[in-house]
Amino acid sequence: MELRFTADEEAFRSAARRWLEQNVPREKRPEIGDIRARRVYDMTWQRRMYDAGWAGINWPKEYGGRGATLMEQLVWYEEYARVGAPDVNTGFVGLKHAGPTLIACGSEEQKKFHLPKILAGDVVWCQGFSEPNAGSDLANLQTRAVVDGDDLVVTGQKIWTSFGQIAEWQELLVRTDPNAPKHKGITWVICPMGLPGMDVRPIKTLAGNQDFCEVFYDGVRVPLANVVGKVNDGWRVAMATLSFERGTAFMSEQVRLARHLDELIEVAGRVPGPSGRARAIDDDEIVRRLARAKAEVEAMRAMTYRSLSLAARTSMPGAEASMIRLFFSELIQRIDALAMEIIGQPGIASFAPDGSSHDPWGERYLTGLSQTIGGGTKEIQRNIIGERALGLPR
Repeated sequence: MELRFTADEEAFRSAARRWLEQNVPREKRPEIGDIRARRVYDMTWQRRMYDAGWAGINWPKEYGGRGATLMEQLVWYEEYARVGAPDVNTGFVGLKHAGPTLIACGSEEQKKFHLPKILAGDVVWCQGFSEPNAGSDLANLQTRAVVDGDDLVVTGQKIWTSFGQIAEWQELLVRTDPNAPKHKGITWVICPMGLPGMDVRPIKTLAGNQDFCEVFYDGVRVPLANVVGKVNDGWRVAMATLSFERGTAFMSEQVRLARHLDELIEVAGRVPGPSGRARAIDDDEIVRRLARAKAEVEAMRAMTYRSLSLAARTSMPGAEASMIRLFFSELIQRIDALAMEIIGQPGIASFAPDGSSHDPWGERYLTGLSQTIGGGTKEIQRNIIGERALGLPR
């Protein structure tokens, strides 16, 4: 496959590069443990992009987005990562999950109210999907919602709720028909945070942050008008959310991984190597593993280009997105582990007693442990690939 960008796409690249180089924040994001300061930083940067017309690069223009083609999106993510622009972080759920889902499945009233606020950095969303006994088996969720007049009355528990303590809104999955087959009795609802009966409890991770929360619901009343799609139609809506996540949501992460690998190669040229070698890069095994990682990053890039080409002819990402997601999640863990071996004792010593790390490589290693779990475990991804791409029985 030989990919060539058109003159218009190259012009788009030049414009994106110029704006990013002039506007990317020079100050560092606040410490990982200060989630509220991180929110201010992230939303300020989001507003800057919005005011300049660069927010929602793949969102339709009628909802405030850029309306970029798939190839323009790829160009944008490449340039975005090249200059080291901030990742979306606390804006992830709104920009990569809830927003695209509302575009695909929401009512016009829901789109007009929520989408501009997400793009402008006015609000943060969190995700209420996983439960203690229904993580990867999403269809087995048990949080109940009963229709009572004009409301859904929600009772149950969610876990791994990203940014729950700083969010204004939540994309929430609830079971509205306990007698229906488990994929059929689910509803996707827009839940305001802070309603009576909600209890949000942050969870501290190995990396020292508290991005995830447990959320408890005790008779929480959510207006029926907040249902996206229809009552008991939530599985279809949820699959739209997860398809976006497995498709384009982490394209920028791929490009950022390539940049981190280049940085690691530079580090290997400076730090001492094993067996008394002057530099880590002088060790044949280290060089072999770095070269293999470089080749795998390029292979993933080619896979992404192919997936984009296919997606350009369809309305939604398919099983190819799961292949890339699986490959990416395992590759990033291999690169993180290699980084810790190259850095050696200083990297390990940077871990604070509470489990957090002030060294970026150590932080990436700890955070990367969740890559094969979040967004659908590696086992779930292999099931999707086996059933949808290879035609294997369930």
